[in-house]
Amino acid sequence: MSDAPARGIDPRGPRFAAGITSFLLLVDVLLGLTGLSTARADAVWFAYQPLADATFIPGAEWAIRYASLAQRVLDPAFLLLLVIALLFLWGVLSPRTAPWGVLYRKAVQPRLSPPTELEDPRPPRFAQGVGLLVTAVGLMLHLVGVPWALPIAAAMAFVAAFLNAVFGLCLGCQLYLLLQRMGLVGRERAAA
Repeated sequence: MSDAPARGIDPRGPRFAAGITSFLLLVDVLLGLTGLSTARADAVWFAYQPLADATFIPGAEWAIRYASLAQRVLDPAFLLLLVIALLFLWGVLSPRTAPWGVLYRKAVQPRLSPPTELEDPRPPRFAQGVGLLVTAVGLMLHLVGVPWALPIAAAMAFVAAFLNAVFGLCLGCQLYLLLQRMGLVGRERAAA
């Protein structure tokens, strides 16, 4: 079952989802800026215990480089960004069943007037994929110990989601349209 461009979707649905996503991403950016990803090793407490010998590490390196994989995974910013990435993945694989789309269709859309125009569902779905890519890169870099990677990836995704939610400017959709003009995506397959 694929989304045919002729069917179209209510453009307010993706904007609603972007609003919720931008809030979650903003929280994640704040968690990332105050968490393991940006902490210096000379003054770090990992939720319940100090980093072993953190005060004796010469040069005050980044704490994430000395944290175990378990500590990196249990960082609240990592866990929240992982949930957001899984929501992006859900939006790519099954946009009709993604939580924010279902919430919009069941709770918000019935209270609104019918949309004046419908849009092709492919660009918003592609935008979900771009969000997934950006957050996945941030997650992977965090796991391998790159300082600042997680909050920067979350901030990039936040900017895109915020622009869509507030101004209706979908950067992923614009990228899709650019790639479509170049003939790289969105071509209809000829029937065999």
